Amino acid sequence: MRRREFITLLGGTGVMWPLVGRAQQQAIPTVGFLNQESAESISHPVTGFHQGLSATGFVVNRNVAIEYRWAEGQYDRLAHLAADLVNRNVNVIVAAYFPSALAAKAATSTIPIVFISGVDPVAAGLVTSLSRPGSNLTGLSNFNTQLMAKRLELLHQVAPRSAIVAVLVNSKNPATQTIEPEVRAAAQTLGLRVAVLDAGTEGEIDNAFLAAVQRDVGAILISGDAFFNSRRMQITALAARHKLPAIYDRREIAIADGLMSYGMSYFDFYRQAGVYTGQILKGANPADLPVQQPTKVELVINVKTAKSLGLELPTSVLLSADEMIE
Repeated sequence: MRRREFITLLGGTGVMWPLVGRAQQQAIPTVGFLNQESAESISHPVTGFHQGLSATGFVVNRNVAIEYRWAEGQYDRLAHLAADLVNRNVNVIVAAYFPSALAAKAATSTIPIVFISGVDPVAAGLVTSLSRPGSNLTGLSNFNTQLMAKRLELLHQVAPRSAIVAVLVNSKNPATQTIEPEVRAAAQTLGLRVAVLDAGTEGEIDNAFLAAVQRDVGAILISGDAFFNSRRMQITALAARHKLPAIYDRREIAIADGLMSYGMSYFDFYRQAGVYTGQILKGANPADLPVQQPTKVELVINVKTAKSLGLELPTSVLLSADEMIE
């Protein structure tokens, strides 16, 4: 069974946001959906977004339209895609994740933006504070990069004899610069050495795993990244081939034969983004809507994959699991 606990959306509708001019130009309001991933890789979370809209009275293709823009892991496309949504005069832009939020913020200071971010949005300059964002942006943040330390700790528990742990990153992702310091600080506490492996293409992922084996890496931490998510079948297959215990940021990868994942429910996160989007379409001011954070993260373990790797999972890890895939 999975347990999800999210904090309740705070506040009411807030100050009315000026949507009248745009509403007069189109029969129904339009949401611009900017995402650095592909439509196939997050189809399930997008269903959650639709549910969130419905909870506020907006049904897609009935009284709200959505213009989707997918960067498909190509971060250099985001600026153009964000500008296109602004030119189409959409009512709200939903930007997932941090690179998409940066592109949307650079493209407009007037259209409301609901972001989904894996980094601290205050430190990253998206908003002035979590409680009162203070501009045309609000949204949700899971502080995903700060969960890297916990993922490393879980890996160490599963593979305690590994002196070297690799972390796979994509330097094309602007969020990557926040990952390495987190991992190195956590590794020092655990007495581990870290091998940072960079990959931004399919071939580079293959080479990264070969490099991990050559450097006698005992386990690998896969950072949250749109390109990695699109290549999750390749990554989980490589981890299995090289007998490397690996941990990921989302449940969907653990289901797809990944060993384990530790992070929030993306379905619920997208649903909350849908609720905020609906509230803004009804007139709420994003500056008054506090940035939401999950109060619960999920540990999902694929027991079948653990057996194939010959791992004897510690009781402490098994007892901490929110879901086990048999």
